[in-house]
Amino acid sequence: MNKPLRVLLVDDSAVVRQTLSEVLSSDPEIEIMATAADPFIAADRIAEEVPDVIVLDVEMPRMDGLTFLQKLMTQRPIPVVICSSLSAGGTETTLRALEYGAVEIVTKPRLGTQEFLRESRETLCQVVKAASQARIQLMRPVEPALTADAVLARGAPAAMAHTTEKVVLIGASTGGTEALRVVLETLPVDSPGMVIVQHMPEKFTTAFAARLDRLCSISVKEAENGDRVLRGQALIAPGNRHLLLKRSGARYFVEVRDGPLVCRHRPSVDVMFRSGARYAGRNAVGVLMTGMGNDGARGLLELKQAGADTMAQDEATSVVFGMPNEAIKLGGADRVLPLNKIAGGILGACQ
Repeated sequence: MNKPLRVLLVDDSAVVRQTLSEVLSSDPEIEIMATAADPFIAADRIAEEVPDVIVLDVEMPRMDGLTFLQKLMTQRPIPVVICSSLSAGGTETTLRALEYGAVEIVTKPRLGTQEFLRESRETLCQVVKAASQARIQLMRPVEPALTADAVLARGAPAAMAHTTEKVVLIGASTGGTEALRVVLETLPVDSPGMVIVQHMPEKFTTAFAARLDRLCSISVKEAENGDRVLRGQALIAPGNRHLLLKRSGARYFVEVRDGPLVCRHRPSVDVMFRSGARYAGRNAVGVLMTGMGNDGARGLLELKQAGADTMAQDEATSVVFGMPNEAIKLGGADRVLPLNKIAGGILGACQ
């Protein structure tokens, strides 16, 4: 049998360390190697034994988590999962951790809420396992291919006020936050309307969408119920809510709704892809990117069977080749593309 994954927990709260230890230890494939109250103690633990994964807090005494993460990634890269309390003022700071090399962000479990604790267990254990498989050397940002928009912005055509015939649906999980940045930064301002599910905790998606909106030529926003799908705009599913594509006549819009976890996720890529197959069919373009598990694999196949153009990210550029690999094995992907070719694949499919 394979040895359990060794995890180092770094958090200044003894209660949080105890809770996380109990949650993660409940999975027989995970072992708590050690805990640390701050990065200096963590560094001593790493010197004694290198963990498979580090679960790291952001706000800590003596040295904050971001500084520790930067030092770690330049000296001894180890897969890191950020575990945050999701305070409103800290979401932007925590998102910066993804730029510095963290694999994923998860929510600290809230004590006293059995359903939340159960869902937290599933999420935490899955993310830690995914992090152990992550290709850390690929966490460096990939430079996008620049277009003329980098020098001179194109005037917005009148057609941008109307819903495009083609609609792009993108799903991603572990490693997807930076992969999405690479794809969306490359797209020109008049790109087809996009609907995106990125597995991410509640509250983080607002800051994540705002960050992408600042970086990209297209507009990016967290989806709200009833938002229209427009050219030059990407709508990102809110954390802890499913996102569905709908249609009224020739116009596409989105529905944001509650519901059970699907493939252990809410939002679920499968849910979004199925709605795309139903309401867009051959006018849809489906893209499944890096992530652990199989969410989106069946949905991508449904899109293909409905006549949509489908593609999956390749193994070499995926941080975790789980979701795209499952879709490929099912026969759901028309094409398998490296990360730096996905934007071009989208534009080509929409011509």
